[in-house]
Amino acid sequence: MNLSIIIVNYKSAQLIIDCLKTVYAQTNSIRFEVIIVDNFSNDGGRESLAASYPDLRWVEMGYNAGFARANNEGIRNAKGDCILLLNPDTLIESAGIEKCWRFFRQSPYVACGVQLINPDRTPQISGSYFVKGALNNLLPLPYMGNWLRSMGSVMKAKIPHLPDSNTVEEVDWINGAFLMVKVEAIQKAGMMDEDFFLYAEESEWCYRLGKHGKLCIAGSIKVIHLQGETANRIFGSEGKGYYNLSDRKGLQVMVSNHLRIRKQYGRGWFLLHLLFYCLDIPVFFIGFLINGIFSPSKMRYSWAQWKGYSRNVISLIALAPRIMRNKPYFYKVL
Repeated sequence: MNLSIIIVNYKSAQLIIDCLKTVYAQTNSIRFEVIIVDNFSNDGGRESLAASYPDLRWVEMGYNAGFARANNEGIRNAKGDCILLLNPDTLIESAGIEKCWRFFRQSPYVACGVQLINPDRTPQISGSYFVKGALNNLLPLPYMGNWLRSMGSVMKAKIPHLPDSNTVEEVDWINGAFLMVKVEAIQKAGMMDEDFFLYAEESEWCYRLGKHGKLCIAGSIKVIHLQGETANRIFGSEGKGYYNLSDRKGLQVMVSNHLRIRKQYGRGWFLLHLLFYCLDIPVFFIGFLINGIFSPSKMRYSWAQWKGYSRNVISLIALAPRIMRNKPYFYKVL
């Protein structure tokens, strides 16, 4: 078996059907298996997927295990020489999977991604670089993040992500929507950290994989990524990406990012980030008031968003002692 494709399902059967149409149509010259790991969807998705693709391997988690635990179970059941973690909301074109596998298998890299694109062909962030202390984690902060971004521009700080690529680019971590890894690298680095529920788990995993070799983006290979469709629909979140820190999804992003910082950079950096997130509560409030007085027609945030952000930071503070201890715990807050 050349490749094991693992797709985590949580109430996203139709997206998976659309994804697999392109996987099977565009992957013809390598031996591969598809493993669906179901996070207790209970929505009839297994029946509809089995009807369309009877050769699928189906793994039941029995509870909503999130991304890391579900993918780990898929890896345990995999038979391929390489593992591909593939999001349900992706669409393969131009034989993208087999092109990636052929390049990757003959390369020295331990993990490989592709250039993810939006349906309108504009690029998405597919790979990124580690910043000292993960300071780029502060950029989504309301108001304060814009100030920090401006300071970074003045100081000509390195852009922390690979904005677009058409060649092979070495990176520090790869977007988990399309992440191909060699089995021998997993055997050395270990599987994903099961403390994570959603978000930041692939960053932490790539950090450990990177201790055993280099990671890359094969930029000439394009894969369409609908980006967050499932999570936004299920969790009632708005907007793409991870900049909305005011709702339920925002709390999970906040907790997972701080967990990753604690694991990768230690207690000091974790406490520094927590301090900035706390300080942004009054900064957010003052910025909101000033915005309302001088530019009421161009309000960037709402009162409800300030309250939601403040509530999420308080929840993060409550978890801080546990995160500091760094003992095994399932950080599921959704």
